[in-house]
Amino acid sequence: MEKTKDKKFDNKVTKAKPDFKEAEKRQLPKIKKDKKAVTEIKASARFIHVAPRKVRLVINELKGLEAVKALEYLKFVNKAAVRPVTKLINSALANAENNFQLDKKDLYIKTITANDGPILKRWRPRAHGRSAPIRKRTSHIELILGVKAGAKHKAIAQKETKKSEEAEEVKILKPEEVKKEISKTLSKGPQEKGKTDKGFFRGIFQRKTG
Repeated sequence: MEKTKDKKFDNKVTKAKPDFKEAEKRQLPKIKKDKKAVTEIKASARFIHVAPRKVRLVINELKGLEAVKALEYLKFVNKAAVRPVTKLINSALANAENNFQLDKKDLYIKTITANDGPILKRWRPRAHGRSAPIRKRTSHIELILGVKAGAKHKAIAQKETKKSEEAEEVKILKPEEVKKEISKTLSKGPQEKGKTDKGFFRGIFQRKTG
């Protein structure tokens, strides 16, 4: 019997070298997408154990207010729905600051709604062996913050404030004005005895009496 040779060992594998120039040609130019200006910021709170009717008593007073003023207003309201509503507004403000670099002062409450959530059914005993239902309602709150016209990113606003401060600090004087200021300072000599800038009457009352 003749021995057959394994083809695995006879055939030599040759690896092709990659052509970097061709790969660069194939790469398409990157398209820069212009980011649209943010006009709305959304936040929601779900499955809150407060009836939507009670939440609406608090919410209806906040529509159209600035976000910062709405938080100040809620501090003086004695309702159970105040706590979840304040948490929701704070979360929306955090989204605006961290994700979109917006300032709190440039935001206002555009829309805020409280919708019905699932109802938890419980029972309580009544007379003559009967039972009565207890409906524990929940609510879903949805908030949309609007951005005021002319609002800018934090980085741009900080640069503008720095430039304005530097412009105020640096004062350009003409050479004529500098000479006048120097001449005024040199012309002033030591004040004479008995003469002061405080006035005639103050000079009399401040004299030492023997």
